[in-house]
Amino acid sequence: MSSQTVARRYATALADVVAGKNDERIIQEELVGWELMIETNSQLRDVFANPTIPYDQKRKVLRELITQTKVNPLTANFLEILLKNQRLTALKEINARFAGVLDTRAGVVAAHVTTARPVGDDARKALAEKLSRISGQKVRLSFTTDDSLIGGMVTRVGSTVYDGSIKSQLNRMEKFLAGEQ
Repeated sequence: MSSQTVARRYATALADVVAGKNDERIIQEELVGWELMIETNSQLRDVFANPTIPYDQKRKVLRELITQTKVNPLTANFLEILLKNQRLTALKEINARFAGVLDTRAGVVAAHVTTARPVGDDARKALAEKLSRISGQKVRLSFTTDDSLIGGMVTRVGSTVYDGSIKSQLNRMEKFLAGEQ
């Protein structure tokens, strides 16, 4: 079974369990925190990924971490299920799918914006409103910066990309002047 299929199944099942409990986003944030904790700690990552380490030892480590982090009981149960089914290493893919399922069910579309420099709050709000009008849905924005864009921005909403970067415009101009267009 592909990792995408596994991620989709676990994410959908979790979304079904947390539906209507009003703590979907809290669980999502906790799982992202766990993803970061596992990814940034090589020893922890190795323990959960190593098939030669007995399940009971892994469960003991997981339960100790759950106790220390004081996560929501639903998050704790989900993490234990992932460990039991040897899927804890797929947490990154599951989290991405889970966010997508929650957004779809809430009528929200995710948009990722890359700019050359950080964007102020007023510009973020204006962009969110404009993208909401274009898409007809609520928009959840995430931002990154990339100096190579020189200026402008690249926005991805679903599979649609709006590229208004200076880098892209210069590339198009270069092709035009070279007679490639």
